[in-house]
This record gives sequence, C-alpha cells and structure tokens, in this order.
Amino acid sequence: MSEPRINERIRVPEVRLVGPNGEQVGIVRVEDALRLAAEADLDLVEVAPMAKPPVAKLMDFGKYKYEAAMKAREARKNQVNTVIKEIKLRPKIDPHDYGTKKGHVERFLKGGDKVKVTIMFRGREQSRPELGFRLLQRLAEDIAELGVVESQPKQDGRNMVMVIAPTKKKSEAMAEQRRKRDRQAAERSAAHDAPAEAQPTEGETTETSEAGSAAS
Repeated sequence: MSEPRINERIRVPEVRLVGPNGEQVGIVRVEDALRLAAEADLDLVEVAPMAKPPVAKLMDFGKYKYEAAMKAREARKNQVNTVIKEIKLRPKIDPHDYGTKKGHVERFLKGGDKVKVTIMFRGREQSRPELGFRLLQRLAEDIAELGVVESQPKQDGRNMVMVIAPTKKKSEAMAEQRRKRDRQAAERSAAHDAPAEAQPTEGETTETSEAGSAAS
C-alpha cells in the first residue's frame, strides 16, 4: 500500500479538512489547509483521496507512520500460520503401528495443526477401498476429543485421504503450551529455592549417641 500524499504533494484546489483531534473544519482551499498545518507544526495528510473533494487531516505524519509500523509488526507477530502435517498408513496396519501413528496425530492436533491422513494402497489392496475407509473412520472416532474431520475420506489415485482439523485454534494451543512451560519453570524454581530439611549438627549426633549408650 503506497503512502498517502502529504503537504505540498497534495495537488488539488480544495480539501475537506479534519483537525488533529478529529474535528470537522470543513471544505477549505488547500493553501489555507497548508497554512493551518504549518501554524500548528503539523502535516497535512490526504486520508481519502477518492472523496469529492479529497479528505485531508492535520497530524504528525512521522508519529503516524511509527504507530502504523508498530501495529503492523504486532499483527505479524500475532499471526498464526496454519500447518498441515501428514501421516501415512497402510490399510492392514498392525495394532502397535496404529497406536504409534494415532499418537502422532494426537500430538499434532494438540499443537493446533491440521493433519492429513493418507492411506496407501498397494497391489490388490486397491480393489478394497472399504478397508481404508473403515480405518480412517476408526481413527476419526479415536481422536474425536482433539479434532474433527474437515475433509471426508476420498480417493486420490492409489491413496485415500482425509483431513482432520484441531478443535483448538493454533493460537490457543500455543498459548496453552506457553502457560504449561511457565508453570513447569515456576515449579522447578520453587523446588530449587525450597530450604533443605534441617540436619542434626555434629554435637547433637554425639550427644544422642552418648545418651543411647548410657541407656544401654
């Protein structure tokens, strides 16, 4: 987005002028608007060039640019990119491998990422698409607390694909992970700073020993 025209770059006969506090001054000649800007040690900034006449505002343009840049930086920092992870399964996967793959899916979903689950068919397995469909259905049911099916199972060449979206947004998942890390750090710090259990001094140990000996 190009910068607005300011001061002498505004080449129109008149503008609808807005004061520094948002007050409506009215339609004035651009020469008068520039004079008012100079008297107030401000800039005349064209904020609505397509209006008839264009709208211009009195402001500190340097401060305006700085604040706009800070807002844009903050927006970029808070922006969360959607990531799609992929897990590949075979239609006749054994129970142990299934558990491992399901664990990966759960971890991705907890992190706020989408998961693309691909069933890979080989040879005669291609004539049994119901095997892949049942497996994907089973997986969807097993992870129902963490994710929802965003794209239903569909054939894609030799493969069958399903996309699962997390129930938590990426930003929420990241915030939860940060809170968990902060809580763990606080617990470690508290454990480190806790006073050690009092140990008897050498004299106390000797006295106890002597008392025990006398008793015997």
